[in-house]
Amino acid sequence: MRGMLILIVVAALAWSVYWAVGSTGATKAFEAWFDGRRADGWVAEYSDLSTRGFPNRFDSTFTDVSLADPDTGLAWEAPFFQVFALSYKPNHIIAVWPDHQLIATPRAKYDVTSTDMRASLVTRPAPGLPLERLTLTAEGLAVQPDTTVQPTTTDSLTLAAERTTASDSSYRFGLTADGFSPALDWRVKVDPGDTLPDTLEALSLDMTVDFDKPWDLSAIEDARPQPTRIDLKLAEARWGRLELQAAGEVTVDAAGIPTGEITVKARNWRDILRLATDSGALPQAFAGTLEDGLALVSQMAGNPKTLDIPLGLRDGRVFLGPVPLGPAPVLRLR
Repeated sequence: MRGMLILIVVAALAWSVYWAVGSTGATKAFEAWFDGRRADGWVAEYSDLSTRGFPNRFDSTFTDVSLADPDTGLAWEAPFFQVFALSYKPNHIIAVWPDHQLIATPRAKYDVTSTDMRASLVTRPAPGLPLERLTLTAEGLAVQPDTTVQPTTTDSLTLAAERTTASDSSYRFGLTADGFSPALDWRVKVDPGDTLPDTLEALSLDMTVDFDKPWDLSAIEDARPQPTRIDLKLAEARWGRLELQAAGEVTVDAAGIPTGEITVKARNWRDILRLATDSGALPQAFAGTLEDGLALVSQMAGNPKTLDIPLGLRDGRVFLGPVPLGPAPVLRLR
């Protein structure tokens, strides 16, 4: 019995030493990371950093944290930020954001509020901690740009990412947003007659993206990985009587120019066309001709209310058949 007691005491002391060493190491690693960012010319500040959670967790809390990258113009401020990890599984991290935070880009500043925002992050035990999988959830999310009077809101949002078996830099992404409500000024512009509900019935995305390098710490410290191929399995939005779906595949060159084809399926496409005309996005003089042409296409497909539109992307432009519609989007991550 005495020997068992001694063994328990020794094991407890050993675990206490392990936790103390691990918590100190976590704190010093965070301090070194902030020092490294400041050496690179960033704004990287916090008023306090503490690590608690004995005996089974390393719970690190930053207070009054701010980061700003001068090269990209991106900045973030929050009253606190928390990183939790199990002491026996440190590569599985839980990140918790505050109810209010500020994100700034070269174009606008965004006031972000939520009732609960957190992420579960699993990395591989390798240099740079490359991402294995991630799930981010946000409840009661509202994003308010300083350029608008009303926020864009969603009751709940889930973003999931997981590395595929194809390569170390290929990831499958899934996104769902329940109760998504566009900003009021945008809704008034798109739907001046107020014929649509305030919220979308569905908004979701499923795609696989190949990048030029894995997502790891260098994505924050140096440069974001850039997409080289996008396999859009399904993007879907349902808003009142309107429904849009898109699927297809594109490759992306070093300048961010996509090449490939995306097929868009539009249900009740005449209503979508009418909204585009009423909002001024589509010139009235062109609307009639376009509607006649699209009506012929939908009748040939056998369903006059549904329209399948194959959009070609090549040479930096978007084409409907041989007809150029405009410039293609540039797919670059800042």
